[in-house]
Amino acid sequence: MSFAAYAQYWRINLLTMIEYRANFFMWFGFTIMYHATAVAALWVTLHAFPSMNGWDFREVAFLYGLWMLGHSFHNTFFFTVGDVPNMIREGRFDRFLVRPLDPLFQAMTVPQQIWPDELALAVVFFCVASVLVGVHVDAAFVLYVPLVAIGGALIDFGIQLAIATASFWAIKIDTLRWIVMSLEQDFTRYPISIYSRGVRVFLSFVFPFAFMNYFPATFLLHKTDGALHLSPLLGLFTPVVGILWFALAYAFWRRGLNHYQGTGS
Repeated sequence: MSFAAYAQYWRINLLTMIEYRANFFMWFGFTIMYHATAVAALWVTLHAFPSMNGWDFREVAFLYGLWMLGHSFHNTFFFTVGDVPNMIREGRFDRFLVRPLDPLFQAMTVPQQIWPDELALAVVFFCVASVLVGVHVDAAFVLYVPLVAIGGALIDFGIQLAIATASFWAIKIDTLRWIVMSLEQDFTRYPISIYSRGVRVFLSFVFPFAFMNYFPATFLLHKTDGALHLSPLLGLFTPVVGILWFALAYAFWRRGLNHYQGTGS
């Protein structure tokens, strides 16, 4: 990986943002509205049911804030991996294989308009949610939360990379990608303890989205895990789960590259 090339990639993004400022502000406005609508839906739900398996609105907002950190970190730095199936289908991926840089790095740095607006919003929202919930902020908290965000981003990235890799065998997998994205966004808004045991296991150990927010929030808020009755210390393993998921997905990616024969276009 060339860090000079990556720096140049972000330079192009920032120059694009400056050149198309109206588009940036419109997109940022949409981002705010999207998350504001999600939080409003949480408030309406928790207003009707003030306690959701022991979680009130402030705690669920904190849960959402933790998810936002990891998810927006992924969207800022890794989201373009989701375009790999389109690149393969259109024959654009083949050019990466004859260049000296890693194909995954090249796929992640295809010039396009990617801005850190959602990440900035996530940081602000998480800080507000932390104040509202009254979580104890100390040096350990300040060091731990960024690790949760990075671990959550790697979980997101690993899952999306595994799906993208599947396109080396099955060219059209857009439906699978959107199903998984919808699953993540819909099921991580609430504590997983409200779901059936099968869903809890799935969100914890198959597609481990619960490690992005539920287990870390349980640990930080000193709550008892009502989902699988596991130790709150499980929340400390989010960075490990993220690294493991990325490592497995990258190994699958390398196998997919070896299998890939091109689309013939």
